[in-house]
Amino acid sequence: MPVLRQVPRAEVTDETVVAYYNRLFGDRDPVAEPGTATGTPGDWWTVFALAPDIFKHAVDGFAVYRHPARKIDPVLRELGQTRAGWVKGSQFVFSQHCKSLRGLGVSEEKIAGIAYWQVADCYDEQERAVLAYADCLSQAGGRVPLEIFEKLKSFWDDEQIFEFTYITCLYDMHAVITRALRMEYDAREDPIVEVAAPEGFSAADFLSPARPASR
Repeated sequence: MPVLRQVPRAEVTDETVVAYYNRLFGDRDPVAEPGTATGTPGDWWTVFALAPDIFKHAVDGFAVYRHPARKIDPVLRELGQTRAGWVKGSQFVFSQHCKSLRGLGVSEEKIAGIAYWQVADCYDEQERAVLAYADCLSQAGGRVPLEIFEKLKSFWDDEQIFEFTYITCLYDMHAVITRALRMEYDAREDPIVEVAAPEGFSAADFLSPARPASR
């Protein structure tokens, strides 16, 4: 479950939120009866509805990357979005955009290889370049060697590079927000926890020279 309150249908008055509730959930209250046609719980929508103006800003952002004015290949765009989800550890963003790639006809080999693209042989030169750039944006915080831009400029103009940059960073943000608020498939405990020591272990520096070596 999300860490923030979800907005039930009865409290919604904003026309944009109402329209999306109707589109995604029909007549149901998505808080009382969660679930979307894609199999997600749908609580991204009910949490974002806490601030209707931010809700509208977010859904307008979805429209931006699908707008007819976009010049980049949608497969290259989705590679960036999906890799951003993987890098940020968002099960939701990664999973949803794997499905988008599949819908664009991308092979299962390429979808699986997003996690280890650096050693995967299935990507062409352009795909490897955009995946490398996506890592610079989402993993390196925007630290990009100029050599990567040189490669990108061999097949994209400046407008296309800007489009990819904006869209990938947008989904980096969504991945972070979804994880932080434990929405959708990111409603899970952090896997990094202390592993309990064996019974009888003394809480001391286990590398201390005073401690006898165990066998």
